[in-house]
Amino acid sequence: MQTLHLRNNNLTGALPSSLKNCRDLHLVDLGKNKLSGRLPSWIGGSLPYLIVLNLRSNEFNGSIPLNLCQLRKIQMLDLSSNNISGAIPKCLKNLTAMTQKGRLIKSIDFSSNKLIGEIPIEVIDLVELVSLNLSRNNLIGPIPSTIGQLKSLDFLDLSQNQLSGGIPSSLAQIARLGVLDLSNNTLSGKIPLGTQLQSFNASTYEGNSGLCGPPLSKRCPEDENKSGEFFFTGLSSKNEDIQNGVNNIWFYGNIVLGFNIGFWGVCGTLLLHGSWRHAYFKFLNKIKDRLYVTTTINMNRLRRSFLC
Repeated sequence: MQTLHLRNNNLTGALPSSLKNCRDLHLVDLGKNKLSGRLPSWIGGSLPYLIVLNLRSNEFNGSIPLNLCQLRKIQMLDLSSNNISGAIPKCLKNLTAMTQKGRLIKSIDFSSNKLIGEIPIEVIDLVELVSLNLSRNNLIGPIPSTIGQLKSLDFLDLSQNQLSGGIPSSLAQIARLGVLDLSNNTLSGKIPLGTQLQSFNASTYEGNSGLCGPPLSKRCPEDENKSGEFFFTGLSSKNEDIQNGVNNIWFYGNIVLGFNIGFWGVCGTLLLHGSWRHAYFKFLNKIKDRLYVTTTINMNRLRRSFLC
């Protein structure tokens, strides 16, 4: 037997240990039942070929067993909507199928449980992860700064936890990210600038009173200071432009005024006084004759020098 589909029934009690004998199982779907008790540790060692494990919407409790990290072929792991507590195991990095390309979507869903502690940095090793849902838990601490290494991530939901610190700038580097929800945490600081992060609705970031910047309407303090600087700088520049314009007007106005005074001071006088006009033109004729004689003498001297 390779698949087991018992989804959406009214199954109760603990997961039967007899399943450990079905070593060839590739898919186990027991979602939406009323199964309870602790997650059995034998799943990891007894079902080595398991690719899909769906235990969502049951009543399992206790912590995530470390043996679960032995499921090296697992590609879809759904433990959501249970009563699971404790920390997320760091050994998740051993789920090597989630580090390799394949046909199935690589997905981890631990949402709607009672998980505590920080998001382990080891999750970032699952580089082919497409969907990661850790929402509705009691997780604390920062979002891993290297989360941008999950280049294949299309869905990321970390909402309704107690995550703190800033949003890592590397998150803006995930070009494929289509769904993002960081709402209702205690995140703070400026939302990193990047086409990807600003394209999401403001509801993606709501419930984080310390966050600021687009797409939120709340402006960051440093942006407000820059706006003030730009205003005064622009005002100063505008005043300088106005002053330069006034100076240019005075400069060119003085040139025109000086030309008019000089022109009409000479020509007007010649027009009004006939005797002055005759004397002026007689003076010009004398200058012309003198220039002609001087030029002729100099040309003759040059010719003699060349002949010699």
